[in-house]
Amino acid sequence: MTEQQADSFAAAHALLAELIEGDYRNRTEDPDDPSTVQAMQLALNLPKQDPPARNQVLTDAARAVVAVCLDERAGSEGFWREHLAAWYSHRIRKVARRARNKAWDNVQVLPGVTVGTARAFVPSATNEVPPAIAKLQIKGTELEDSTTTPIVTEGPLLLIDASLTMSLGKAAAQVGHASMLYAAALPLEKARAWAKTGFVLSVREVDPEAFAKCSGHPNAVVVRDAGYTEVAPGSVTVVALPPGTAPIS
Repeated sequence: MTEQQADSFAAAHALLAELIEGDYRNRTEDPDDPSTVQAMQLALNLPKQDPPARNQVLTDAARAVVAVCLDERAGSEGFWREHLAAWYSHRIRKVARRARNKAWDNVQVLPGVTVGTARAFVPSATNEVPPAIAKLQIKGTELEDSTTTPIVTEGPLLLIDASLTMSLGKAAAQVGHASMLYAAALPLEKARAWAKTGFVLSVREVDPEAFAKCSGHPNAVVVRDAGYTEVAPGSVTVVALPPGTAPIS
């Protein structure tokens, strides 16, 4: 990493860290001003033949979201930083959409980061979503394969409350929220070290008892949902735990 890249990363992290100062959940939108209704769009590559496992998609989505937030382009003036700043200053919405075949290929040229089966895009006002993204279906096929990838020791463990029975798209948005909040809570040098691993992390969907136990960990980063879709307002959907702290295998 060059000195300029290091400075850009620090600036991107500082911008993200501002998100958790105060209660970001109380930030507002004005339906009469569409520019205030901001969202990060997520495209999930779900081909009909040989679809990926649900756990793989969730892991990829979480990594892609934080990669957008801490991309070096977020650390210098311009499109990327301006759009993130606008998103951070309002309610932190995410919209997950199903993509496959040519539709998946078409969105790769739009500003964002792809990790495996997921691409997270630079946020925008919801009335300014690029057509190639807007035409992707929000409700898509669920994945039956729940095979889990091995837990990596270098990154956080994101735990989902399985009792909420969230759809793939909803769960992808929630783990994405967890990864960015986790990064925001890290000291700069620890965030930089995590970035050098490619933001490696693990995801597990666990029963309510295990979830409640981990939610009470002193180092847990907790995601409470606003309740727009699928779950009740204030529901704790995901917790992120630092490496080596979770009693989950």
